[in-house]
Amino acid sequence: MSTPDSHIAVVDDDQSLCRSMSRLLRAANFWPVVYASAEEFLEDQVHAHFDCIVLDIQLEGMSGLELHEKLVTSQIDTPVIFITAHDAPEVRAQAESAGCAGYFRKTDSGKAVLDAIRDAIAARKQHSSP
Repeated sequence: MSTPDSHIAVVDDDQSLCRSMSRLLRAANFWPVVYASAEEFLEDQVHAHFDCIVLDIQLEGMSGLELHEKLVTSQIDTPVIFITAHDAPEVRAQAESAGCAGYFRKTDSGKAVLDAIRDAIAARKQHSSP
C-alpha cells in the first residue's frame, strides 16, 4: 500500500464536511489536515507546507476570501480550491478573479473536487519544474 503523497489543508467550520472531505481525501491517497477557521490555519506552526488548500468561503472571523488574499500577499502560491454552501455570482466572480484553482458548491461531486485538486497540484509542479 502506498503512502499519501500530497498534503491538503481543509479549512471549514462545518465539522461534518471536514469529516467527509477528510475521508474522501484519504481514500484518494491524500494526507488531509483540517482547520475549523482561517485563524487556526494561520496559527499552525507544525504544518508549514501544503500542496493544495480546500477553503470554505464563509467562515466565522476571517473569511476564506480574506485568507486567500493574505496568502497571496505573503507570496504563498499554494493552489486554493474554494467551496461554499451559499453560491452567489458576485462571490464566484471575486474568487475566480483572485486566482483560485477551483470553485465548488458543497453539494458538488467529490470526484469533481478531487479532479480539481489533482489538476492544481499537477499544474503547480509543472510550473515549478525547470
